[in-house]
Amino acid sequence: MGRSRYLRAVHPGPSGGLDPEAPEALLECLTGVSEQIGRPAVLIAMDDLSAIAVSRVAPMLTDRFRIPHQPDDLPARVADKAELSRLCARWDVPHPETVIPASGSEAAEAAWRLGLPVIAKWSRPWLLPSGTGLRSTTLLHAAAEARRLYERSDEAGSRLLLQRFLPAGPDTDWFFHGAFARSGRPLITGSGRKEMSWPVRTGLTAVGRWLPDPAVEEAGLRLAERLGYQGILDLDFRRDEQGVFRLVDFNPRPGAQFRLFTDAGGLDVVQAMYLDLTGQRVPEPSGGPGRVFVAENYALLAAVRGRSLPRRPPAPPSGAGAAAAPARRGRERGQVEAAWFAADDPMPFLAMLAAFLGRGAFKGLRVLRGVPEQGRRTARAVVRAPHQRGRQLPPPAAAGAPGGSAGSAASAGSGTRSAPPEAPAEPDELVTR
Repeated sequence: MGRSRYLRAVHPGPSGGLDPEAPEALLECLTGVSEQIGRPAVLIAMDDLSAIAVSRVAPMLTDRFRIPHQPDDLPARVADKAELSRLCARWDVPHPETVIPASGSEAAEAAWRLGLPVIAKWSRPWLLPSGTGLRSTTLLHAAAEARRLYERSDEAGSRLLLQRFLPAGPDTDWFFHGAFARSGRPLITGSGRKEMSWPVRTGLTAVGRWLPDPAVEEAGLRLAERLGYQGILDLDFRRDEQGVFRLVDFNPRPGAQFRLFTDAGGLDVVQAMYLDLTGQRVPEPSGGPGRVFVAENYALLAAVRGRSLPRRPPAPPSGAGAAAAPARRGRERGQVEAAWFAADDPMPFLAMLAAFLGRGAFKGLRVLRGVPEQGRRTARAVVRAPHQRGRQLPPPAAAGAPGGSAGSAASAGSGTRSAPPEAPAEPDELVTR
């Protein structure tokens, strides 16, 4: 942030760090910042911890800052995984089946009943102490792991939740972003699909696309309305095996990919919130769907480790939609919001370097082991090539059985054993890529 051309000044936070359970230090810090600025300023929290702490001191800062009104400790309630589960059940918002065990034995039983593997979450992850190895979300593969994790509840500072695991896939992870006025009216909203993530299938958005989806948008708007939500929110959904979008996370602040939802005039959720809080007119959003967000370092890392590229949306049906497709693709090509993450975090680069070296070492070992036998190579190509090349290859024909090609049919007719299908022209390493 210190090197951004959009940044005019930096004000350090509380010297002892941010503690939402004791926000007095934040109140003192923000009071001093306000005196330096000399006039009311817009205050927008950019992470869950800040959103919770700011909401608790906001009533004492109304003359100094313009802050979205969040009554009844709302950011802490929606960021609390246990409270979010209850809210979803009350308002009929689809949510993964969730159990809050009261003992270690209940945790083990719940893990078994939900079906292994199972997701374990701490209800208030901002309370997790550092240096303990505890993570906000963990995938458990055994009931005994759930029992052992529950026994660390006092150390974690909040309750343990167990949720049914929803498998990830190329079209399962979606999100909803929105900015809501002081009256609760939506200023700008949008739904999108996470096409790449880092860590793969579980982490932040590396590549995302703005795609309107009525089910995701309706769920986000309904939840915001019933909460009386004001400000910016970021909701994460995962589609289950039946095609139902289930809310898995509620972030009471801008998401990391909020710039994806920028309309043709440059309006995004943060700018819309600024205009509303300062009493200015917020223009009606125009255009935007089809934009792509790319975090280059994480996207490259996800592509290397995931060994796949993001899937494009399905092609439109033939007719007018098909005729308009080339023009639409041409417009979308320039609608890419690129983002390099913080330079002071070297871990993505180091992980990316390790991934490249790891793949190179793997190929080197294969060379040292020698080329596999032709029969083994052919069989592997037959099994894997349809997935890689997007077309079906004929299966190996048995002696006397009708083959999928003229050559195999002739062999069968002559009573001799048919030859295996010919391997693709590319070398093995392309097939395994």
